[in-house]
Amino acid sequence: MSEPANPPPDQPGVRRPERAAIAETSEGAQELAPRAATRPEELRREVGAVLRIPEGGTIDTGDIDVERTSDETMIINMGPQHPSTHGVLRLMLELDGETVLRTKPVIGYLHTGMEKTGEELTYVQGGTNVTRMDYLSPLTNELVFALATEALLGVEMPPRATWIRMLMSELQRVSSHLMWMATNGMDLGSTSMMIYGFREREMILAFYEKTTGLRMNHNYIRPGGVAADLPDGWEDDVAVICETILERTYEYDELLTGQPIFRERMDGVGNITAEEALALSVTGPILRSTGVAWDLRRTMPYLAYDELDFDVIVGTYGDNFDRYAIRLNEIRESIKLIRQIAERMPPGDYRVQDRKVTPPPRARIDESMEALIHHFKIFTEGFRVPEGEVYAAIESPRGEIGCYLVSDGTSKPYRMHIRGPSFVNLQAVPTLLRGGLIADAVAIISSVDPVMGEVDR
Repeated sequence: MSEPANPPPDQPGVRRPERAAIAETSEGAQELAPRAATRPEELRREVGAVLRIPEGGTIDTGDIDVERTSDETMIINMGPQHPSTHGVLRLMLELDGETVLRTKPVIGYLHTGMEKTGEELTYVQGGTNVTRMDYLSPLTNELVFALATEALLGVEMPPRATWIRMLMSELQRVSSHLMWMATNGMDLGSTSMMIYGFREREMILAFYEKTTGLRMNHNYIRPGGVAADLPDGWEDDVAVICETILERTYEYDELLTGQPIFRERMDGVGNITAEEALALSVTGPILRSTGVAWDLRRTMPYLAYDELDFDVIVGTYGDNFDRYAIRLNEIRESIKLIRQIAERMPPGDYRVQDRKVTPPPRARIDESMEALIHHFKIFTEGFRVPEGEVYAAIESPRGEIGCYLVSDGTSKPYRMHIRGPSFVNLQAVPTLLRGGLIADAVAIISSVDPVMGEVDR
């Protein structure tokens, strides 16, 4: 006898495959529920009506439609395997035809657990962990962790260490924005921009390999300074990088900025207001695209940025094109900064000469048993950090990245939390997508520039 086509649910030994599949793929409360099953207050929150705006501001919510019945719309998945979600990001979209009504980002598929891992590593080992969060800007991760650790230690950096950190950070900003230019071009159908962006970025990665030994995930910026001094001939390498990339940015201008199809996909698409951006706590190019000149290098200077001359690039309309123009011009501003840093690079030590924090020079290990023991203890036991808590924040290519550390006086952080800009900026996706077309979703997600290693840290 054959089994019945629709066995009753309580029949033993019979599995209903469609129900099992739903249960296995459900992300619970993270998922976007059908409109009919969503409370009005939750619905308003999902479409961006309920935002905490500072200083008594308001947002007009008169066009928020919560009465639409569920049979008029459909919910679809975009990702987490979609090539244009820039990583393992899953978006659930409610569509009315081709118009996006609601969006819910679903995260957690990368599940790296780096913050909890960081609490099991010494401060010396911590750089190897945090460098892998934003894998397109690893030196930025290392810098914010090092600054937080040094604030607890109370050590003062030698000037050369500070300026080397600025040089590497600005090269990192150029590298990250070049990667965005490449992938954003590909998302909009420009395979040429993909090739050009990777071509120019390769010059910076080659310099990183020459300086740190690695192209990515360097563990170069460490508590107490940097791992090694700049290599011989670094000035010539940096000069060639600056001259070549600056010239190529004008070629990108010619390729993209005035191109009619590119402008159609960017102008007036993915708009966000300054009030909405501030309410959602977004930072970086998304916030600056609304006209808010917030850049931590200028507004809350760290390292020696207050000694350098540069402009904070802002937009007007808060759309995709503003975010493109900001990143393109930030490449040029970073090149201006890199040239100033190269001209003013001071001589001296590249790390603090505090034996409690800094290992001995490599050559000394072969000559002295005390140096060998010192080196062994630094890299096995680490150094103890005084009790306390601290928050350090810097401007990454994607916005404000912060590191909150709590020390209990041991060689490992008691608590570590990273304020990742990609994680916070993803809150803006429902606001950016609402009312747009499904065809615009790819361009808008690209304009946010999320890095999922930082989101799922």
